[in-house]
Amino acid sequence: MGRHGGGRALQRARGWRPGGPSRRRRIAALLAGALLALAALVTASVEAWRSGDGPPAAPAGSAAWVGWGFTHTQYSADLGQDDAKATAEKTIARVPLPQNQHIMGWGVDNPEPRPGTYNFSDLDRRVELMRKTGTTPVLTLCCAPDWMKGGGYRTDWSQKSLEKAPDRAHYKDFAALAGRIAKRYPDVRHFIVWNEFKGFYDDSRNRWDYEGYTELYNLVYKAVKKQNSKALVGGPYVVMDSEAPGTGSYDSRVSGDWGSVDQRAVDALEYWTEHKEGADFAVVDGAGYTRTGSRPVPDEFRASRKFTDVTEWVRKITGLPVWWAEWYVEPADESDARKTWTEPHRVAVQATAMMRIAEANAAAAFYWNPEEESADCPGCLWRSTQLADGGGPMPMLDLLTRFAKEFPPGTGLRRIDVGGADAAAVQVIGAGKTVLAVNSLDRKITARVDGQNVDFGPYEVRWL
Repeated sequence: MGRHGGGRALQRARGWRPGGPSRRRRIAALLAGALLALAALVTASVEAWRSGDGPPAAPAGSAAWVGWGFTHTQYSADLGQDDAKATAEKTIARVPLPQNQHIMGWGVDNPEPRPGTYNFSDLDRRVELMRKTGTTPVLTLCCAPDWMKGGGYRTDWSQKSLEKAPDRAHYKDFAALAGRIAKRYPDVRHFIVWNEFKGFYDDSRNRWDYEGYTELYNLVYKAVKKQNSKALVGGPYVVMDSEAPGTGSYDSRVSGDWGSVDQRAVDALEYWTEHKEGADFAVVDGAGYTRTGSRPVPDEFRASRKFTDVTEWVRKITGLPVWWAEWYVEPADESDARKTWTEPHRVAVQATAMMRIAEANAAAAFYWNPEEESADCPGCLWRSTQLADGGGPMPMLDLLTRFAKEFPPGTGLRRIDVGGADAAAVQVIGAGKTVLAVNSLDRKITARVDGQNVDFGPYEVRWL
């Protein structure tokens, strides 16, 4: 999926991969009686939430249920002009959120450029930023030094090089590096193993090399646990690619009006589930649009139902709390830029996707913060710290922090009635005295929401 910032010289990386095993057809719909029996536990749509009950509560004291946060990328609040950095730190700390950082790339230099020679200066700086401004620091154990993947002692920051997996002969070396990092930061208790199966696609078999990934995962899992018995470790961080209904060659049973998850991703997650040494949470990422053509189906708002369906399926298969390491709603162009939507449109669709994730009671969800050096930064959480007046909050941060406060994992959601001629255009979620409503149309509408007459502007996101 073309979405990511890379190393110092690499701003984006791509993770979409073709191919897969034979096609499997979707399992028939569940009986109506079974749906009624499950209504108190899961929710499948906005309509169900208007007339149903909330999701299952998070287990009391479960450290895996960290809630809503964000991931640092190439440019973040630790780089730039001093005044802007100070402003950004205050902006982020105002409502502390869990924060995630990769150990190599995405703003961090090679941590082990030569065997036994370490360089943690960049990672130290990012971890310190997370400590000062966040609640729960998370480290994604990716990517790997060049010498572990067939290269030399000079770091190649090209996309092709960064996305290589360690050679099998160096799996133990990478696990040892992960263990050293876990020991270096004893207050970091959450670790994600690798990123999107990068480098684990087997072209000869036209599918993911989930055996190789799981072997690496198990070594890393044990290395981290050995250094910090209180650490929580999760994977497999597989991309839940999907195609429109009836158009994919590799449809799976994980499907809905939005399409069908690629069977290769299903196979990868199921293999990992069966063969892992252990896990404290299950990690996925994905987008509310198709792999081919980047089309949201039926539209960008209703396509977000995918996040509900995938979350529920992953929890059912793994029996673990579900983390979204990344989620996306706006299709990217050929250069991986997302600048075609207006900011109100972007925030409205993001809010709807977050509703769907919350309705399925995901344990964590990390917004991929697309920070840039310039003022033109659609979807960014704060103004670039490269600017003299940077560091202030952007609309997505306002949404993310308020949503994290009002709808943490385990929140008891309640029924929200919506009426009026444009009721179908209103997306809603509510808990206690709080209601979030979104106008999914690019025009003004009026609707009755939770007993109130509300006039919405185009794509307006309204807290009631």
